[in-house]
Amino acid sequence: MYAYMNKILYIDLTQKKYYFKELQQEIVELFIGGKGLGLKLLYDELPPKLDPFNEKNLLIFVSGPLTGTLAPSMRGCVISKSPLNNMFDDSYFGGHFIQEVKYAGYDAIVISGKSETPVFILIEDDNVKILEADYLWGLDTYETYDVLKGKLGKDVKIACIGPAGENLVKYALIDCDPHRQAGRGGLGAVMGSKKLKAIAVRGSKGIKIKEPKLFFEEVKKAHEFLKESTKPLAKYSTLINIPFSNEMGFFPVRNYSSGSFEKRSSINYDQHDKRVWLRDSACAACPIHCSKLGVIRRGAYKGSLCDNVEYETAGLLGGNIGISNVEDLNYLNLLCDKLGLDTISAGGVVGFTIEAYKNGLISKEDLGTDIDFGNTKAVAFLLNQIAYRKGIGNILAEGVLKASSIIGGGAEKLAVTIQGYEVPAWGPRGSEGMGLAYLTGDRGGCHQRAFPIAYEVEGVWQGQPVEDGKSINLKPEIVIWEQNLLAALYSLTICEIARGGITVNQYLDMFKYATGRDIDQDEFFRIGERIWNLARLFNIREGWKQNYSAMPSRFKEPLPDGKMKGHYFEENKLSQMMLRYNQLRGWDENGIPTNEKLKELRLI
Repeated sequence: MYAYMNKILYIDLTQKKYYFKELQQEIVELFIGGKGLGLKLLYDELPPKLDPFNEKNLLIFVSGPLTGTLAPSMRGCVISKSPLNNMFDDSYFGGHFIQEVKYAGYDAIVISGKSETPVFILIEDDNVKILEADYLWGLDTYETYDVLKGKLGKDVKIACIGPAGENLVKYALIDCDPHRQAGRGGLGAVMGSKKLKAIAVRGSKGIKIKEPKLFFEEVKKAHEFLKESTKPLAKYSTLINIPFSNEMGFFPVRNYSSGSFEKRSSINYDQHDKRVWLRDSACAACPIHCSKLGVIRRGAYKGSLCDNVEYETAGLLGGNIGISNVEDLNYLNLLCDKLGLDTISAGGVVGFTIEAYKNGLISKEDLGTDIDFGNTKAVAFLLNQIAYRKGIGNILAEGVLKASSIIGGGAEKLAVTIQGYEVPAWGPRGSEGMGLAYLTGDRGGCHQRAFPIAYEVEGVWQGQPVEDGKSINLKPEIVIWEQNLLAALYSLTICEIARGGITVNQYLDMFKYATGRDIDQDEFFRIGERIWNLARLFNIREGWKQNYSAMPSRFKEPLPDGKMKGHYFEENKLSQMMLRYNQLRGWDENGIPTNEKLKELRLI
């Protein structure tokens, strides 16, 4: 098959063996690649109801058919069963690592088993080695890069974990060359449970394109269109969302107690531009260059080299914990990257901890320090405690949901999680549609599965008028449409930043000329619906029930500020939306897909 490498690499760390399997055309026909391919492999090959740290859990690195070509902004994906919430998890990353996997000859790498001692995997085309890594264990992600690139050569591409992954922190990330993170869901902890410190790849194979001339013509158009339509993002990265979010009341402030940060101007994009950033950087084949490399030039952390803070990080490590200094925010982001902590979950955990401390549910003795919103030094101390599971960090490493139940005394009311996921930096109060998206997300409460806020603000969706975020009308329809579309797009492993600059038809044209397969939008959406239903089947098999999808207490309190001030979630409205959602999906009242729907989607 054109644009695919037509081979999957399987590595068993227990047996210290590897083997190859041919990529099945039927799977590609039904699921394309990326998210769809990885999910199908996980569903078929993972024994049901395993603990995510069981050695039989699978860790899957997977690409899409356009990954490694000049098609703009294609990324990689890591898939496994999440230790954070025991659900399906797919975490995406940019950079250059997954392209090198494809150049080595593989559409996916499936890792199982567990080594008795730390190891790293070296892949050079068909030559695969499992090598000792005692000397790497304990290093942070930056140190791991330095040591491995010094040993293997600067051209090798690396994915690795930091101390958080080694210590099985349930929101540990995987850092992918050059410091692009597969952040959500704790897949770095799955990697650590296998005693796998890193994967290093060097490939030399090319990708065969069905119609090169037509493909490159479409690629050129996409690059030009994307470059023109994303100029604000290219200049200021995703931080350009802060003013809008803060004005509406979506921005997380002090453990989501409010939605508008009074000091937001001090962490706005212009402050990063003036005080930290030095030059732009880009992922493979991307014209946007939204990444910013810089240095902290003043304050306690002066001299630290850093990558840019994204919007989500600014929300959770900024407003949510009261940090209003650009230098401190960049330092905390860098610290999380080095330790291997997801900044969204880490910020959610710290925000919860500070509020619990202020409410007398956690003592100074428990914490080992005084802590308050805005105290950078204490936050950094706490992040280190979490990464190394020291003191109360051992409890906080479990994530907010479990930590709150252990602490007790009413701590559960301070826990801002949905389906076991710490909520991202788009507070759903003020957006009924966003609330539904979080409650029905296939990996937990996630903003990357549907973003109905955009349609609520614009007032139109598919030519139909849309009422604002306080209304539930048409929200289930919008959420389902978005979920199906994004599931299909993630089978190509697109970058969501580029989604606003490239149309679905442009993606399908590039796909057609690369693979020789011509599919229309209806079929593309049907593939997305198939993927979404298979993820629901996986989650049900692993123990998910609809009552697991509950809105936290915080979001049942009126939003105190912003344009959507006063909005909160009411059970009757949530029930109405959920009922409508299940009906439209072809699922029963418990959110379980019917046999008729599964037959329609060729899943049974």
